[in-house]
Amino acid sequence: MNLYALILAGGSGTRLWPLSREEMPKQFLAVCGGEYTLLQQTVRRMSKLTSIDRLRIIASGRWRPLITHQLSCLGIDADCVIEEPEARNTAPAIALGAASLINGGADDGDIVLVCPSDHIIADETKFGEAVKYASESAAAGNIVTFGIKPASPETGFGYIKTSGTGGGWLTVDSFAEKPDRDTAEGYIESGGYYWNGGIFCFSVGSIVRAYEDHFPVCARIFGSEPGDMEKWFLASPIESIDYAVMEKARNITCVPLDAGWSDVGSWDAVYENSPLDERRNAAVGNVSLHGGGNSLVVGGERLICGIGLESMIVVDTPDALFVAPRGASQKLRDVVGELARSHRDEVAEAPVSARPWGTYRVLSKGERHKIKRIAVSPGCRLSLQYHMHRSEHWVVVKGTAKVAIYDRGNDETAEERLVHEGESVFVPKGHLHRLDNPGRIPLEIIEVQIGEYVGEDDIVRVKDDYRRN
Repeated sequence: MNLYALILAGGSGTRLWPLSREEMPKQFLAVCGGEYTLLQQTVRRMSKLTSIDRLRIIASGRWRPLITHQLSCLGIDADCVIEEPEARNTAPAIALGAASLINGGADDGDIVLVCPSDHIIADETKFGEAVKYASESAAAGNIVTFGIKPASPETGFGYIKTSGTGGGWLTVDSFAEKPDRDTAEGYIESGGYYWNGGIFCFSVGSIVRAYEDHFPVCARIFGSEPGDMEKWFLASPIESIDYAVMEKARNITCVPLDAGWSDVGSWDAVYENSPLDERRNAAVGNVSLHGGGNSLVVGGERLICGIGLESMIVVDTPDALFVAPRGASQKLRDVVGELARSHRDEVAEAPVSARPWGTYRVLSKGERHKIKRIAVSPGCRLSLQYHMHRSEHWVVVKGTAKVAIYDRGNDETAEERLVHEGESVFVPKGHLHRLDNPGRIPLEIIEVQIGEYVGEDDIVRVKDDYRRN
């Protein structure tokens, strides 16, 4: 019996705006004072329970380069990504992941652990113990959900009603949708209720049978050839695994989990899971606080100076500043929705973006120009590409660049040269070009784009090491 892990890494994740954006969801961010991003933390946690070759990450193809980059920072070069053709909620995603495991050789008796990529679990020892119980229950033919021991009458989570004792797991009697405050308080007082944390465990055979019984259209994914899996995925209704399977099947058990779990679903949750100083402030970045307390202040390179801040949330990024009293951050989703309807770039575009070759930061942007600071990791290179609407001027500020610029429309004849610190090179509009870091230290350049259009989608890739379109 082998243990496989499926990590769900979909979603746009704007609840931690302005740090998270449509092109940089929260699973790819380091929050709560952590060294690693939430995805990296999840991968590290799963790799202690099973081997990397039995771990898969289910995500949109647009996130493959970013996932590859973040895994490489952990020293992992395995191709772990299972691409979702489109977002269709957790039921089709988990079926796609399980079907891919079956096609890769997983047997009916093998156990699969499913975890979101954007949660925090502080006590990994207790989590490992819960996984042990869940694996035993799954081996007995059950489909297991992990119930989070409630710390308060939270109205933002669904609940699991359980009964019975013994064996490390409980019988699931029913699932409840997100309740109002009075109902949540009643759940806590009655006992036997747990938060639904979206973590599951089952055997391969059990989940296939459950889909066949309760979600038959999606079940056609199982046993399909790789070329047909996408067809049946797209034919599946958009449903959560809770609604499609868990609420209908009878062999559902619950393993209680009391391991410092958080879905990090708001800035208030970030505060609650961050290290605090003697005034119960959580400060990240270049921050100087004087007086006050109980506040979360997240900054970057520029100095944030606060005097007498009491129970406040301040999140600063290069292009947006968010300020709110603690307790109000749940309303942020509505605010971001209004910004999106106003077509504000700050909702989608991240000021600091990660790519499989490194990162870039937008320093300035106007109608006909954009200025970036680009960092290319040692041994990495950008795609062979050209632009229809802009020219580029590169100035090397650190390291040595290897630059190839081809004749217009020709990918055979190139001017290739090394560009050192303080030197520059001009890339004309429409010319194929490539930027390479052949050195042993990060390469940093300032890129000035000039043209009638400077959007990120003005890139025509001819050859790419990371298989991007």
